[in-house]
Amino acid sequence: MDSVQEDQQPIDRSSRSIIFGKFEMGRLLGQGTFAKVYYGKNLKTSESVAIKVINKDEVKKECMMEQIKREISVMRLVRHPNVIELKEVMATKQKIFFVMEYVKGGELFAKVAKGKLKEDVARKYFQQLISAVDFCHSRGISHRDLKPENLLLDENENLKISDFGLSALPEQLRNDGLLHTQCGTPAYVAPEVLRKKGYDGAKADIWSCGVILYVLLAGFLPFQDENVMNMYRKVFKAEFEFPPWFSYEAKRLISRLLVADPERRISIQGIMRFPWFCKGFTTPIGFSIQEPVEENFLEQKDDNSESKKSSPPFYNAFEFISSMSSGFNLSSLFENRKKSGSLFTSKCSGSVIMNKLESLAKKLNFRIVMAKDYKVKMQGVSEGRKGKLSVTAEVFEVAPEVAVVEFSKSAGDTFEYKKLYEEDLRPALKDIVWSWQGECNSQE
Repeated sequence: MDSVQEDQQPIDRSSRSIIFGKFEMGRLLGQGTFAKVYYGKNLKTSESVAIKVINKDEVKKECMMEQIKREISVMRLVRHPNVIELKEVMATKQKIFFVMEYVKGGELFAKVAKGKLKEDVARKYFQQLISAVDFCHSRGISHRDLKPENLLLDENENLKISDFGLSALPEQLRNDGLLHTQCGTPAYVAPEVLRKKGYDGAKADIWSCGVILYVLLAGFLPFQDENVMNMYRKVFKAEFEFPPWFSYEAKRLISRLLVADPERRISIQGIMRFPWFCKGFTTPIGFSIQEPVEENFLEQKDDNSESKKSSPPFYNAFEFISSMSSGFNLSSLFENRKKSGSLFTSKCSGSVIMNKLESLAKKLNFRIVMAKDYKVKMQGVSEGRKGKLSVTAEVFEVAPEVAVVEFSKSAGDTFEYKKLYEEDLRPALKDIVWSWQGECNSQE
């Protein structure tokens, strides 16, 4: 498996390698079809990490590049205590490097392979699983391959969901509002996925959670048969039996999870209200964690850096013109800067743009936290899912009559930021926009 991670051991200095001058890469932890996972260490902080190395040529040959891009997008959207954290993505011409949180407790599958778990232990893992899945679903993300092999344990025996390679984003929905790609591991896949008629990814995930809970408590799968078609028939009918040691409340919950009709299957909210689930459950602190504020990228500092700049920061015009020749996409100039960024170009002066941004903040009922050096930081007044939404806009001059404006989320919820960007920021700024990033310039 690509997600295999083991107990920490010192890096073998004779075989170590340094990548990008930032990470020391050591022994192999595990490997899958297209990737190998190595133990690594951040050279600056000495933090242990896991480094997933993907061969670009193999991925392209198998037409898997979109899946890799989707995995990156998903892992950047989901920040939760029970989800593996993606720290950084780097690439060379031949390889892609995922630098991820290092989890040394191994797969949950290894525990289950030894036999059934005690009910309290199974409950704890199931609570953490549902909490993380709920968080993913609130972002419009369905995992689609939930199974014990993709659930890791940290040193404190806390569960971490990994391997988002088969996950789905909202843009993958067809006109009927459903997903149609048949994927996942057969023993854990919902019946509606097997029927190939379209399915709700979130409801399919709930079925998989039901199978996982059964496995944790039983030590074996609910739908088993040497003949695969017979196994599918059992799945289609949700035909299974409970071992005698299952408690009455556990059987009640599983009976609501493993329901063949997805419309009658219990929801995440229903699970969280269930007496068996609620026992000892506390909401993870991850719901209130804010992503770090990132403001000090590429700033031009001099002896008078505290004084107000008379003009916006300047970008090399040659780079700008080169970017125009490749579909007017400016992302290459800004790819190492803030996360969740959005760019547009304008023929207006920096001062005109700044005035427009400040008036927009007031119109949106956002508080202006900072406005200087051609940078505006605005903060919402209402509490979101991850605290107050904070947005930064910065103006850069790329030519005498051309400026680039970059928006980015400084703090708060990514999903809420994207909604604000699409529904409020873009429409309100159309009178000063020449072209948005990635769009052809049609306003000449």
